Amino acid sequence: MGKVIVMNHVTLDGVMQGPGRRDEDPRDGFTDGGWAVPYADEATVQKMGERMGAGHAFLFGRRTYMQLLESWNAQGGPFKDALNSTPKYVASGDPDLKLEWPNSTLLHGDVPAAVKELRETSPSNLVIIGSGVLIRTLMAARQIDEYLLMIHPLVLGSGQQLFAGGTKTPLRLLEADHTATGVLMAVYIPDRQ
Repeated sequence: MGKVIVMNHVTLDGVMQGPGRRDEDPRDGFTDGGWAVPYADEATVQKMGERMGAGHAFLFGRRTYMQLLESWNAQGGPFKDALNSTPKYVASGDPDLKLEWPNSTLLHGDVPAAVKELRETSPSNLVIIGSGVLIRTLMAARQIDEYLLMIHPLVLGSGQQLFAGGTKTPLRLLEADHTATGVLMAVYIPDRQ
């Protein structure tokens, strides 16, 4: 059985919006895109690779899927190739959403039930990047097994927050480390007592 693993960059005030590119997600007038780039280093990439596991699949919300498709297919390179060859599951309220990326499957309707079935039948992990609405939906349904939060030493004061409006969920720290650039890499699991 695979696990559902959240991997997200967040600021100290919980902002997850637009970490990778200046123009990544300007909704609601957000102008601080690319905030995580100055903190990027090999330790972060290594930790993400360790947590994903071999043979993982991605689980995206529609907005994140579209942003990654647009950005990485334009850039090319090894990350694009890895994204193209990796299975991708996309949650959307639009049953007619056209998924143009190879190896993409639409999850529509009861997304938590679909994810539960994937967890139970898949030997590989399902990795969620970005996708705040999807994360909060799956948190409420108790379908997330692990959170790798890369907490950056930065307060933005505005932007979409990872857990804003989410469900109360006690977590337990599994491990923590930090990078030379001051990013705290914390792995949490739900504390389901």
